[in-house]
Amino acid sequence: MTHHGWMTANDSPDTSPQAGMHHVLRPAVVADAPALAQLGRESFCAAFGHLYRADDLNQFLREAYDEAVVAREIADDSFAHCLAEAGGRLLGYCKMQLPSPYSRHSHARNPIALNQLYTQPYMTGKGLGAQLMEWATGHALALACDAIQLSVWSGNEGAQRFYARYGFDKIADIEFWVGSQCDEEFLYELKLGDG
Repeated sequence: MTHHGWMTANDSPDTSPQAGMHHVLRPAVVADAPALAQLGRESFCAAFGHLYRADDLNQFLREAYDEAVVAREIADDSFAHCLAEAGGRLLGYCKMQLPSPYSRHSHARNPIALNQLYTQPYMTGKGLGAQLMEWATGHALALACDAIQLSVWSGNEGAQRFYARYGFDKIADIEFWVGSQCDEEFLYELKLGDG
């Protein structure tokens, strides 16, 4: 899994040319793999790169964000990617996986995993993460999922607060490996429907 929580860089003033532009949400196609891989690498490194030795980080980036890996996931029906873009520029995306690799930690019958929710640093605090979260919830409901599961690094309090606002609760302590380094991770779950 490649989710350490909501991965964006710090809140910085929006001086981008996309400021104020209307953005659209759409599914990913294989041709989007280079842009998704780049945003994934940049987001992960900006938020967490300082935590790891270079060889561990590089191994993880190859395993999680290589363009070929991302292209295979886009083509795989067990994954769904929602992209947010404006003027042809990728602003953010989320990636979901069914079945959830975390299902053994829950009583949910049909949980889906929210593996990644990334935005460009200049989009932090602009509501894009909330829109992607709304899409993720709608997607899960459309697939008759009874829960959304995600993992968050134990030290990522901002992501933990973000997901708690949407009703996610911590259900387990799990591990997240970056190369040879094991991080303490929290597994969060949002129950859907009558669950």
